Amino acid sequence: MHDFVYKEKSLYCEDVPVEKIAAEVGTPLYLYSRKTLERHFSVFDGAFRAVPHLTCYSVKACSNIALLRLFARLGAGVDVVSGGEIFRALKAGVPADRIVYSGVGKTRAEIEYALQSDILQFNIESDQELELISRVAAAMGKQARIALRINPDVDPKTHPYISTGLKKNKFGIKIEAAFDEYKKAIGLPGILVTGIACHIGSQITEVTPFVDALKRVRAFVESLAAEGIAVKYLDLGGGLGITYNEETPPHPSEYARAVISEMQGMDCTLILEPGRVIVGNAGALVARVLYTKKSEVKNFIVVDAGMNDLVRPSLYDAFHEIRPVQITDAHEISADIVGPICESGDFLARSRQIADLSQGQLIAVMSAGAYGFSMSSNYNSRPRAAEVLVSGDSFSVIRQRETVEDLVRLESMPDYLK
Repeated sequence: MHDFVYKEKSLYCEDVPVEKIAAEVGTPLYLYSRKTLERHFSVFDGAFRAVPHLTCYSVKACSNIALLRLFARLGAGVDVVSGGEIFRALKAGVPADRIVYSGVGKTRAEIEYALQSDILQFNIESDQELELISRVAAAMGKQARIALRINPDVDPKTHPYISTGLKKNKFGIKIEAAFDEYKKAIGLPGILVTGIACHIGSQITEVTPFVDALKRVRAFVESLAAEGIAVKYLDLGGGLGITYNEETPPHPSEYARAVISEMQGMDCTLILEPGRVIVGNAGALVARVLYTKKSEVKNFIVVDAGMNDLVRPSLYDAFHEIRPVQITDAHEISADIVGPICESGDFLARSRQIADLSQGQLIAVMSAGAYGFSMSSNYNSRPRAAEVLVSGDSFSVIRQRETVEDLVRLESMPDYLK
């Protein structure tokens, strides 16, 4: 459920006409609903109220500091995968003891920053990373709280690019080797074993893969306990999917019931890392029609947002519903909705049944709150879009549109070219 609705044939975000926002801010722009964000977080977090838990929002899904502050005030922690995301979280007011640091490629500088910030936990992805964190922590006189991210080899039945829990994926430590890594970890200087972690993928639309992974993790935790190695935190990761088109993902309450049932008797705090399920349907990309054209075989609607603004359709062949901001009596046509990027792969939709739009009309690309702006780029030297947060009958620009000056701000001319 989200708060993008038509009122008298005009699309609104909460109580503000999308057309009004586009007129004042310009296009393309990312638009988020505060009401939807808060409701989605509260429903997800509340589903686990029966067990000790910490809901750590996955920053990579949408990392604007206004959204991070919003979630922090609701009691959220965050799951981060870079030093930059740690900086964003702290800047937004997220307490360091609610930050969990995942990711396969942590640098020494990022590890030092995380230790200095005194984050809750590192999720370790390799034996070499474990050794480096030990050396850095010992040199700093710090103690790194760690969990090993084990790879349970469970098929999440999702797009192969966002599958993370199979043996062939780059993430985690294979479960067969993890036991020895835990025994090694408890003897390393600067290391305090506090948890175990896993994450099997993203946009998962069934409960079964989560349960299968948890069964394997639980058995592993029991084998650790038999050796006197206790874990305080069980980090189950994220990955719960949303409806983009015809998917029917489980409701967070159904997901929670399955997880809680499987955890019966485990004496640990559950860490969850939802991202897409919180922000995905809370955001839309708004664009304006620049031109329409017709070839011998196809209709094209050219808009001012492209693959640099929303890469998911080009990267994953992902479906996003596209709505006209103003409903008219125009008949439907089959068309490709494309952007201005010089790539044949620059499209938001292909062969889509849509109203025959004309120049100047606005469209809203729905379900764009997750992995939309956060994956955008300056390809073709295009300034990135503005971000806007709606709250009731008002809206705030939470990220200014970039300018062409921003594109070259960090560049410089060598002396021999001056």
